[in-house]
Amino acid sequence: MIFENIKNIDVDNLESWQNKIFITFDIDWCSDEVLSYTLDIVEKYNIKATFFVTHKTSLLERMRVNPNIELGIHPNFNPLLNGDFRYGKNINEVIKYYKNIVPEAVSVRSHSMTQNSPILDSFEKFGLLYDCNTFIPFSSGIELQPYEHWTEELIKVPYFWEDDIHCIYNWEWDVKKIMNYSGIKVFDFHPIHIFLNTEHLDRYEKSREWHNCVENLEKQIYNGFGTHYFLINLIKKGLEK
Repeated sequence: MIFENIKNIDVDNLESWQNKIFITFDIDWCSDEVLSYTLDIVEKYNIKATFFVTHKTSLLERMRVNPNIELGIHPNFNPLLNGDFRYGKNINEVIKYYKNIVPEAVSVRSHSMTQNSPILDSFEKFGLLYDCNTFIPFSSGIELQPYEHWTEELIKVPYFWEDDIHCIYNWEWDVKKIMNYSGIKVFDFHPIHIFLNTEHLDRYEKSREWHNCVENLEKQIYNGFGTHYFLINLIKKGLEK
């Protein structure tokens, strides 16, 4: 089974997404050590992946020189909604803030999946052609596929699995069952959960004070089957097919 980037989806070409795996990462302001840990995995297995970027980091150049890696943006509209203008005083300014970090981005997933009609219009205005803000879980039984928004320019790319939501609901880590899903297979991981091998969100919450101290963070890593091992098994299963 082929690993692919979000930017290569063509709604008019079934073969561009069917029977392919789309691994995506919301980097969520993680430390360089934590992000590097995830990059090591992507590079080791030589797979395509899409990273939704939240901040400037020297690791952006490491990702840019890897042809398998697509950089998208992960704008945070939450401060704006609360009257905090740290990223901009309006929708356009917030998007521009993140596009200045990743000017080449054509894919976007908002922090907290924030979206509305004006935001989607602005995405298109800034050349963001693939919106990944629709989450419909694997457990729904709904077969997902990419589709055009109300113009032909903006493509909605729904996703069906996310590590933190999986941990909240304590779903079974059944890679084989999820791989047999017949809709578009878009997975959403976070480097912090890969590093911690998070199996339950309590582990993440209790580790917050050490997110920028890798020595202490390493003491919080789960030794059983969690997010890290799910990702590795997913990659290995995908490479087998």
